[in-house]
Amino acid sequence: MNISKKIMINSLFVLFAIVVSMIPGPVFADHSTAAVSLPQGTSITGCETTNECFIPSEVTVDIGGEVTWSNDDSAAHTVTAGSAAVGPSGVFDSSLFMAGTTFSHTFEAKGVFPYFCIVHPWMEGIVLVQGVEEAEPAEFESKGIGSEESEYAPGTLVVRAPSEEETTVSGISADGTIRAEITASNPISDEKMSLEIKFRDSNDGSVKEHANYDLVITQNDLEILSVFGEHAHEGTSIYLTPPLRSSDQVDIKVTMLGFGLPDEESNWSGPQGEILIFNVVPEFGTVAIVVMFVAISAVVLMSSKYTRVIPKL
Repeated sequence: MNISKKIMINSLFVLFAIVVSMIPGPVFADHSTAAVSLPQGTSITGCETTNECFIPSEVTVDIGGEVTWSNDDSAAHTVTAGSAAVGPSGVFDSSLFMAGTTFSHTFEAKGVFPYFCIVHPWMEGIVLVQGVEEAEPAEFESKGIGSEESEYAPGTLVVRAPSEEETTVSGISADGTIRAEITASNPISDEKMSLEIKFRDSNDGSVKEHANYDLVITQNDLEILSVFGEHAHEGTSIYLTPPLRSSDQVDIKVTMLGFGLPDEESNWSGPQGEILIFNVVPEFGTVAIVVMFVAISAVVLMSSKYTRVIPKL
């Protein structure tokens, strides 16, 4: 083999190594640990306007995962479970820890854990602890409108167990009281996508019963599934879409209508008219549900009990 051929082959190997190194690993490969920084200047108000009092302000770990906070500010802070509005929850508390030191906590239970700094109450963050659940073979059933057991809109299919290839993310309402969790399977062309939605209390992570909402799922600006005036008696609903047109990004819009019995709409409480946006984005064979989440304080106009005008995004 002459020198020119050797140079060409070696160059190809180098090029291949560069390309391989540029390909990202699995988006959700490891949730055993997470790190949060308390950046410089957070002892003065202002960081809350950009949600940068804790960076990142929201982290996800598995059950048994550890979160470590580092005080990179020049002032002392606390990392205290709970909220400034309600007070400490008692789940964890760093007490006062000084600049240049760290505090760690291991989470042994699934749930949503908001926290704040007692000294500087405008500093708020969230830890989402997710469980690793074994997927069961999916069993499907259809509950048609008008049947006694029906609690879904016409044409909605209910799937008892979601796909094995799934992930969960969440978005929080503007007032910080309600968290919507979305668990979805990987969008694959010509296959149905399973979707589970849960509504939780942001303070203790408990599921909120009697959730009322609208749900619209689209792909490439084409509607896949839409259900309006939904009522989740136990705060959880599961859907199965028709076969997807492609493996492209799927967009999910959840409009929160309030919490209460379906025939007592005037007594509904909680966020009403806020819209949460989720994007299910496949990347290198791995599904990444990106919460581009927007909590829009939208006004929901009602001309009758079943007619709503929702601002278009």
